[in-house]
Amino acid sequence: MEITDKRIDCGKTFDWGKISEDYARYRDIYPTKFYKKIIDRGLCVKGQKILDLGTGTGVIPRNMYPFGAEWTGTDISSEQIKQARKLTDVGNMKIDFHTVPAEQICFADESFDVVTACQCFWYFDHEKLMPKLARLLRHDGKLLILYMAWLPFEDTIAGKSEELVLKYNPQWSGAGETRHPIQVEDVVYEYFKMEDHEEYELKIPFTRQSWHGRMKACRGVGASLKEDELEKWDKEHRKLLERIAPEKFEVLHYAALTVLRKI
Repeated sequence: MEITDKRIDCGKTFDWGKISEDYARYRDIYPTKFYKKIIDRGLCVKGQKILDLGTGTGVIPRNMYPFGAEWTGTDISSEQIKQARKLTDVGNMKIDFHTVPAEQICFADESFDVVTACQCFWYFDHEKLMPKLARLLRHDGKLLILYMAWLPFEDTIAGKSEELVLKYNPQWSGAGETRHPIQVEDVVYEYFKMEDHEEYELKIPFTRQSWHGRMKACRGVGASLKEDELEKWDKEHRKLLERIAPEKFEVLHYAALTVLRKI
């Protein structure tokens, strides 16, 4: 599904469906520490029902499934949900996936203990979504916002790769990330109260191929470049990595989480 949002990439259209197979293969990269931060807060564990918004290929539900929570995932892209179901079947997991925009979700009142949103919270219309989430969450229910990003000004490989993305897609607004707490719009605080937040550093291992795949599966490349542009980027990025990166390496990232409690 094509998405055009003036808040993102200066309104340039993107479509996660174009890159869903690469997304499934290369973007399941959150390390154990990332999930431990969630579990240590008593979230997404056995006895809880969780709604994962913008679930994509179901990375969060699938990786946290062993902790015993009951998961539902939603995403606007049918191709992403197709990959999520495929991977869930391979893992013999019982996760309920729905193709629906976050703003149009329709579940019974007080259906969930926790709502999660990883790498996607800024895509939503919060004026429409926040009252829905407050209604769907049980008393003292939690909204957990998760994020992880490479640090282009601190990591050479990430920085050079990002420069190449901008060469082909100068409108991409995902560039230039720095460490900071997750920021939310004022309307969120009409329904939720800040309970906790944390930012921390991670070093994520890659090979040349897996890093190339990770970059291709970002919004600024595979989801938005035209076919001829993507082909040129692909060749140039592979040559770049041959020049600047060993076969195996780590890329410096930071991760952030914010926990908000329903008022």
